[in-house]
Amino acid sequence: MLKMERITHNKKQFLDLLLLADEQEDMIDKYLPQGDLFALYDGDLKSVCVVVPVDGVTCELKNIATYPEYQGKGYGRALVGFIFDFYKNDYKSMLVGTGETPAILSFYERCGFVRSHRVKNFFTDHYDHPMFKGDIQLVDMIYFKKDLTVPRPRISASAKFSRSAPGR
Repeated sequence: MLKMERITHNKKQFLDLLLLADEQEDMIDKYLPQGDLFALYDGDLKSVCVVVPVDGVTCELKNIATYPEYQGKGYGRALVGFIFDFYKNDYKSMLVGTGETPAILSFYERCGFVRSHRVKNFFTDHYDHPMFKGDIQLVDMIYFKKDLTVPRPRISASAKFSRSAPGR
């Protein structure tokens, strides 16, 4: 059974997984302290994500990562569905920014995000080294937006969610 847990203490214990999605630690350090960290367990840890407030009506999914051996099994999508439900009463929309790689763009579209805008040269201007996903160099940040006021289909009934899960 899936278990989602909000982590409130010792967030850096998940750094190995967070670095899979954002490979520069000092960039993670900019959002992890004020962000909400969630962990998805299916027996053991499979995925994590970090969400931060942008303003009174918008939040942003800053990082989502699943261990490589568990990718493609629905864990990331389940975690996104959970955070949609978690934040739907607090925010009207959620943003997520990513590099321009087809598989990741498709993932966010399948999760219900729609393309919003592009930040030119984000990766080249903000990271201390060239960023690659496979053989694709990341240059621009592609932003997606999800309207949290629109109801979404429920995911598997086998998932167990708690809005006030204890921290680790």
